[in-house]
Amino acid sequence: MWYVIQVHTGTEEKVCQQCEKLIDGAVLERCFIPRFQKKKRFLGEWHMQNEILFPGYVFLITEHLDELVDGLKQVSGMAKILKTGNEITPLSQQEVELLLKLGSEKQEVEMSIGVIEGDRVHIFEGPLQGMEGLIRKIDRHKRMAYLEVEMFGRMVEMRAGLEIIEKITADQE
Repeated sequence: MWYVIQVHTGTEEKVCQQCEKLIDGAVLERCFIPRFQKKKRFLGEWHMQNEILFPGYVFLITEHLDELVDGLKQVSGMAKILKTGNEITPLSQQEVELLLKLGSEKQEVEMSIGVIEGDRVHIFEGPLQGMEGLIRKIDRHKRMAYLEVEMFGRMVEMRAGLEIIEKITADQE
């Protein structure tokens, strides 16, 4: 099962390392921070960078929830484990599948490539392919797509790298 803990933004890496060090490997299968690739221009060139997909959250995979909760008591900087009411709930199967579709096993969302045709986006390469309906905004200058996805039991905004290589207007066709 996949669980999510909320941490102070900027401490994700430190909390993840603590979890891996302090929680028994038999209890904690994996601790990770999903990331996405983006392009940033500096020194006159485009460079690929990685950023955290959901700032302030660390993901944990375990089949031993009670032991995980005990182990998390030793971790400093953790704000809370996500719950529904008073019950600690894992991510839904849909949420896990979305994360795996976007970031595969390494949990890194690669750049997507697409075109804008009129007022429609067509993505023909990358993990956003087939997810055009979730895109709420595109910043072509920053090469970013802003998506609205259901995660943590609510709708959240998520950023991902998207390179639009062409904008086709009606008069170009």
